[in-house]
Amino acid sequence: MKVLRTPDAAFAGIADFPFAPHYLEITDPDDGTRLRVHYLDEGPRDAPVVLMMHGEPSWCYLYRKMIAPVVAAGFRVVAPDLIGFGKSDKLSRKADYSYARHVGWMRQWAEALDLTRMTLACQDWGSLIGLRLVAEMPDRFAGVVLSNGGLPEGGTPPRAFAIWRAFSKWSPVFPIGRIVNAGAKRALSPAEIAAYDAPFPDSSYKAGARIFPSFVPFENNVAVPDQKRAWQVFEQWDKPFLCCFSDGDPVTRGGEARFIGRVPGTKGQPHCTLKGGHFIQENDPQGFVDCILKVVRA
Repeated sequence: MKVLRTPDAAFAGIADFPFAPHYLEITDPDDGTRLRVHYLDEGPRDAPVVLMMHGEPSWCYLYRKMIAPVVAAGFRVVAPDLIGFGKSDKLSRKADYSYARHVGWMRQWAEALDLTRMTLACQDWGSLIGLRLVAEMPDRFAGVVLSNGGLPEGGTPPRAFAIWRAFSKWSPVFPIGRIVNAGAKRALSPAEIAAYDAPFPDSSYKAGARIFPSFVPFENNVAVPDQKRAWQVFEQWDKPFLCCFSDGDPVTRGGEARFIGRVPGTKGQPHCTLKGGHFIQENDPQGFVDCILKVVRA
């Protein structure tokens, strides 16, 4: 695999991201390639962990407005960049990415840091990967807070997602910052758009962002059996599981119905509807924080 690393200088102009970078090297089990994972680690090291996982095509910058309030409440926040995004290493070929590889990479990262007592806070691909992590190592997790995401196991994709998948595959341009801006349901500032563009100096860095939509396991996707095995875990999951989807996301609107009732841990939780688009962290960060704190305090 050919590994690309975004120069640190690309992130130098970001003014609203006052967090120290942390790095951990993992090894791809298939060919031994060394990959550097970037993550944030804020708050007391002995406190319960809130694992904030971003999705496509964002990076941990997405959670910049949520980290400080959770830390101020006495908890530890760990927020990684997935391989292919943010300050983590990127692979130049689409063929070097897969859903299973991403789950394996992030599991190796979490185990190397020996993260326990985690509450997963996730959205978009942060849920597809994060929920698989919960299913594979449930003893390391104490709860889940899910917004605008899911764990598809086949079936027909929503029309809005099918359009997005086709765009990611065929569009001659793939403007990351403008894509996030369109899904945020508010006008991001030029500086914020530039921050989302920063990890991708040119198109060669975007292979992961381009291929991710094709991995979502609708229809007869190769990952469907893995998803069904994960669902077997969640059908027995009795730890807190809170859904806080937004009211303005055409892709995931109503997705909480797939979890509430089916996952035992959803019973009695204060599920709610947040105000905003797909990237709820940009629209209702405090609402998302409030939901996280309800679960982690429980």
